[in-house]
Amino acid sequence: MALCKLIASFSQSATDSSHYQSRKLSIDEINLVSSYYQQNGNNSAVTGGIGTEKLNDISNNLDIRLFMFDRKKRKNIFDVEIGIDHYTSASSDKIDLKANSSASYADTRIYPSVNWSREHEQKGTTIGAGLSFSNEFDYQSKGINLLFAKKTADKNGEFTAKLQAYLDQVSLVTPTELRSGGGFGEHEDYGTANRNTFAASLSYTQIINTRLQVAFLADLIQQNGYLGLPFHRVYFTDGSVHQENLPDSRLKIPLGFRANYFAGDRLIIRSYYRFYTDNWGISAHTADLELPVKINPFFSISPFYRFTHQKGTRYFAPYEVHKATETYYTSNYDLSSFNSHFMGAGFRWSPVKGVFGIAHLQSMELRYGHYNRSTGLQSNIVSLNLRYK
Repeated sequence: MALCKLIASFSQSATDSSHYQSRKLSIDEINLVSSYYQQNGNNSAVTGGIGTEKLNDISNNLDIRLFMFDRKKRKNIFDVEIGIDHYTSASSDKIDLKANSSASYADTRIYPSVNWSREHEQKGTTIGAGLSFSNEFDYQSKGINLLFAKKTADKNGEFTAKLQAYLDQVSLVTPTELRSGGGFGEHEDYGTANRNTFAASLSYTQIINTRLQVAFLADLIQQNGYLGLPFHRVYFTDGSVHQENLPDSRLKIPLGFRANYFAGDRLIIRSYYRFYTDNWGISAHTADLELPVKINPFFSISPFYRFTHQKGTRYFAPYEVHKATETYYTSNYDLSSFNSHFMGAGFRWSPVKGVFGIAHLQSMELRYGHYNRSTGLQSNIVSLNLRYK
C-alpha cells in the first residue's frame, strides 16, 4: 500500500517566535492532512503474482506543533501527531480463496507519534528524540529516534544525523489452504514473528547563494527478522503453492541529492535525485522535479513529475516460474524490475485574511497525483492540507 505525504522544501521556515520568546508552551502550527488513495492492477502478491490489486484507502493525519523557550533561551519544539488510515483491499481478501468476503478485506491502522527537539541558536546546535507506534490487524510497530544537527559558523550550512529503530511484530496470517485447521477467524491466534529495522540518516544542506540551496542525503538501513509477508503466495512450476520466503537480513543504502533554485519572484525549481541499492540485488534510480509557480501573492500551482527505474531482486519470479530447488522466492511485483511515472499538481491558497476568512487558517493545499507502473499497476491520490498558524 502506498501512502502520500505533501512534498515540501528542506529550507527552513520562519516563525513569529523570533521576536517574542515565550516560556509558556504555545501553538506554533497545526496541520490537518486528509487523503484518498485508489489503486488497481493484476499482479497481486496474495494470489501469487496474478489477480486483482484493487485497494482503496482513506487517511487522516493531525499534526500539532508546540514550542517554548527555556531559561537558557533555547527553543524547545514538541510535535504531536496522530494518523488513522482505513482501507479496503480486494487482494488481501484473497487470503481465503473460497470466501466472498473475509476479515482481511478491510482494516484500520492507527499511528501516533511524539517528537521533541531543542535548538541552541547561539551554538547552532539542535538535539531531539521521538517515539512512535503503529497498529493494525496483522502488524504492530514501535519506534524510537534520536536527532543531532549542527550549523556552520556562517549559518549557511547544516549537518544533520538521525538514528532510528523500529521493533515490529508481524502476525503470521497464512493462506487458508496452507493452514492445518483451514479456518479463518478475526480473533484467531496466528502467532507472530519479529522484524527489526535500524537506520542511520545523514544529511548536509548548504545555501549556495540567495537563489540556490542544495542538500546531500545518505541512509544506511539494516533489517533483520521476518522480512516477507506470510499471506503472499508463490506458485512453483509444478503448480504447488507455497508461502513467500525471503532472507532474514537486508541492508539498504539510499543516496540522494536535492537542489532548490529560486528562479524569480514567481518560480521555484525543486529537483531531486536518488540512487538506491540493497543486498537483495535491487537497485533503483529516481528523478523528481517540481515547479511551484506563484500566480498571484495568494495562489500558486505546483506541477510535479517523478520517474523511477528499478532493477528487481534475484528472488523474484512471476506466477508458476519458481522452481522447488530455489531457497528464496517471491512473486511480489514491488520487488520486480519496472519503470514508474508519478505526475500531478498541487494548488495552494494562502489569502492575507486567512482561508475562508479565518485569520489563523494560514493556507489550504490540494494535491492530485497519478501513478503508472510498467507492470500494469495504476493509482490515483488526492490530498488536502489545512495549516493553522
